Amino acid sequence: MNETPILFQHLSPSRRHLRLAVVTETYPPEINGVAMTLGRLVSAMLARGHQIQLIRPRQNQAELPVSTQQLEEVLQLGVSIPRYDGLKMGLPAKRALLQRWTKNRPDLVHIATEGPLGWSALAAALKLRIPVATDFHTNFHSYSKHYGIGWLKKPIVAYLRKFHNKAHCTMVPTDSLRTELSACGYKNLLVVQRGVDTQLFNPGRRSEELRRQWGAQPADPVAIYVGRLAPEKNLALIAASFHAMKQHNPAVKLVMVGDGPERAVLQKQHPDIIFAGARRGEDLAAHYASGDVFLFPSLTETYGNVTMEAMASGLAVVAFNYAAAAQHVRHGHSGMLADFADSDMFIRLAAELASAAGLTAHLRASAVDSAAALDWEHIYQQFETILLQLASMEDCNDPQTGLSFESN
Repeated sequence: MNETPILFQHLSPSRRHLRLAVVTETYPPEINGVAMTLGRLVSAMLARGHQIQLIRPRQNQAELPVSTQQLEEVLQLGVSIPRYDGLKMGLPAKRALLQRWTKNRPDLVHIATEGPLGWSALAAALKLRIPVATDFHTNFHSYSKHYGIGWLKKPIVAYLRKFHNKAHCTMVPTDSLRTELSACGYKNLLVVQRGVDTQLFNPGRRSEELRRQWGAQPADPVAIYVGRLAPEKNLALIAASFHAMKQHNPAVKLVMVGDGPERAVLQKQHPDIIFAGARRGEDLAAHYASGDVFLFPSLTETYGNVTMEAMASGLAVVAFNYAAAAQHVRHGHSGMLADFADSDMFIRLAAELASAAGLTAHLRASAVDSAAALDWEHIYQQFETILLQLASMEDCNDPQTGLSFESN
């Protein structure tokens, strides 16, 4: 893929500490996979002694920036994203970033989102010859058709490719996504997987009281969906799968955890579905673990953190064979995988689990074992090593320099 790769090796324990600028348009306590992953990575880098300048939109008017010896928050102006309640897009800020980074130069800049704030950071960093790493977190080009702007797909693809190819490396969560993006002309792609917090998400969080609230008896199968209730999540397939499951076993319950623009319509159309709203922390973990089958019909994920959270919680996953599911689920052993976009197969697999208690129990136990191997500590080390090596580049003027990462 790259003609002249620079090979990244793990560094010795005597690593130096970085001054790292992190730019993002979403961050905890906002609820989404990008915010969760980035929050963990920032916390890990702080724990390793690095200094972080976190640049992001102000989430509300009353919010004040955090300022400590290690962490400096820079809150920028932002505008709400249509149909994405609670999330904002940062406004352009190239001049402000140039001034800030000229006075206090970071060792490198890590950009997590590709909006106007991210583009400003990319342009400012390149002008100042500061190394830049980016993340590819969201398939915005795939979302376009679900929001009535399908005609913008090609321009969005071109924009994203141009954005990421200006950086010195782009981190992606799976080998399959790297292959897909490489075929589309993306360069300098490095795979940095994501982990799962097994201390939080585990079968021990199961709550019989919560199941009783849902009207489920101990032996009744409960299907769970966790995620945004939005058009790009292919939610009609969940309803269709649920109704097929009920034909096999009338005792099946379906709980949908999350919120979004489709919730009101879904509640009106499907009064037999339980809508739990958005949940966080231990409450979210209890909702996961109190189910039996996890239905995840999305076709627009770059990864899908919820898949791994469900597996760690002891659920039998039914998903399409791509993203996190393709990376970590073994069909028939730790979950059920339908061919990509084969809705009929997805429905059949879900319906099969409604009346196959033995198979479901086997999948649930194997899923927990599979998730246990995804330790965040290894991922933190990989992320840190890439940034340390990137910051030590002698010539960062040419983003076309190939980069690759080799782990132990």
